Amino acid sequence: MTCIDYFYRLLSARDYSAYELLNKGQEKGFADTEITEALAQLQSKGYQSDTRLVENLISSSQGKYGKSVIKRKCYEKRIAAELFEQVWQEQVEQNDSDATEQLTDLKAKIMRKYKLSDFQHIDPKTKAKLVNYLQYRGFNAFELLRQWQQEE
Repeated sequence: MTCIDYFYRLLSARDYSAYELLNKGQEKGFADTEITEALAQLQSKGYQSDTRLVENLISSSQGKYGKSVIKRKCYEKRIAAELFEQVWQEQVEQNDSDATEQLTDLKAKIMRKYKLSDFQHIDPKTKAKLVNYLQYRGFNAFELLRQWQQEE
């Protein structure tokens, strides 16, 4: 099996970053020149794109996770922070109305989960759980809480 065939097989299942493909090729024992040529060929044909990978990560994770968690996932795949920021800005501009709808859904979910009637009177124990829940998912918890308190 050649390097390009191996990469085709990998990419048929899911998207990989260029760094991930490079590592997979090295683990399989292919020569570095063969790997770089195969990567260049895949990128020229549009089969591998870090930009597309970031777009897919953002769109699949938005609403569930905040910017910092998604950015960390991209960092783990060795995608440049500048590329992530560029794609993030484009996605935010395109989906501004979707983001507010997703935050409204998140607010409703939290109110159900923690049995809250409003965000003005939250006992400290519940507030700590709420902050942990939001921060674990990459949201700025205090900013969201302040925003939700001002809406009421």
